[in-house]
Amino acid sequence: MISSDTKKVLAATLPVVEGALPEITPKFYDRMFTARPELLRDMFNRTNQVSGGQPQVLAGAIAAFARLQLEADPKQLRFIIDRIAHKHASLGIVPDQYPIVHEHLFAAIVDVLGEAVTPEVAAAWDELYWEMADVLINREAELYADAGVDVGDVWQQARVSARTLVSPDAVSFTLTGVDGAPLGAFVPGQYISIQAEMEDGAHQIRQYSLTGSTADPEWHISVKLDGEVSSHLHENVFEGDVIRVSTPFGDLTLPEGDDPLLLASAGIGCTPVIGLLNHLVSTGDTRPVTVLHADRSRSRQPHRGDLADLVDQLPSAELVQWYERGLATDDATHIGLMNIDQVEIAPDTVALLCGPSGFLGAIRSALLDKNVPEDRIHYETFGVLAK
Repeated sequence: MISSDTKKVLAATLPVVEGALPEITPKFYDRMFTARPELLRDMFNRTNQVSGGQPQVLAGAIAAFARLQLEADPKQLRFIIDRIAHKHASLGIVPDQYPIVHEHLFAAIVDVLGEAVTPEVAAAWDELYWEMADVLINREAELYADAGVDVGDVWQQARVSARTLVSPDAVSFTLTGVDGAPLGAFVPGQYISIQAEMEDGAHQIRQYSLTGSTADPEWHISVKLDGEVSSHLHENVFEGDVIRVSTPFGDLTLPEGDDPLLLASAGIGCTPVIGLLNHLVSTGDTRPVTVLHADRSRSRQPHRGDLADLVDQLPSAELVQWYERGLATDDATHIGLMNIDQVEIAPDTVALLCGPSGFLGAIRSALLDKNVPEDRIHYETFGVLAK
């Protein structure tokens, strides 16, 4: 917990710092990557840096954590910390890396705000940073321990045993252990990181959801042709190749109990839904499940047949789909963007949403309008980390 004096300084300076964060975070990354180029080469996703997405997310996370120190919301705080900690664990982040971030972040803050960063202001934001860092370090230590690995030791080798085209621009890979070593267990809805060696020698990392059943010793992922790592996998990785993968992490997991489920996805965001459905089928789950999916067209929809087959195997499940273009073939198919106004949603529904940030925001708002409690809406964004 930060001190009361620090809270006063944060309350007075948060509007100024928050307003400057869009300028501070790019300078931070530029400083850090200049001093430590290996971090951009072998840890941070270069595609997200070029797009500007990751600096925006960092700014949002800092501002959100600061606001939560002034207006306590334990559930929201837990959500933010868990989301960041799982991503960090999937990259193998270790405590020694937090001082590196601190050094270059605060240099960027001083660079942008100048004389406004008095010793009192610097001390307050320094305390906030280390409070956030300590919370994350402790949570990441828990995740590593739960996964049965040493802190940061998340990488292993996997062999590609099968490669299948699941849409015109998405490929499914089946992974097995090397030399008989098991890949390990995972929880439905989790993802793994893949660290791929690029042509320039960089080792770039991206996360992919596990789509198979937890009873299957093999791992299954699907990769849409989008970004540097995904392009590399599409063009260079085939049956028999060995790749570097992480221990599974991720907090968008299947809730316990028998409350009705709503699984909503868009595009390649269907992959965690496929994983969740595979688990529901393999365990004979009988809870009511409503599956909603949106895509560009039927011809470009990844796992179109898998999604329908899995829903058909569940005794109390229904599938409703939206396509931006094409023809409606039945009452459960619509043309246009996803619109859940006519979808019946029970008040005790737990919703899991997967897809691009714009899609997530729209569906989350629609669910809130339908009086689904905020703490029953969970989501995972595809792209940079969601705020």
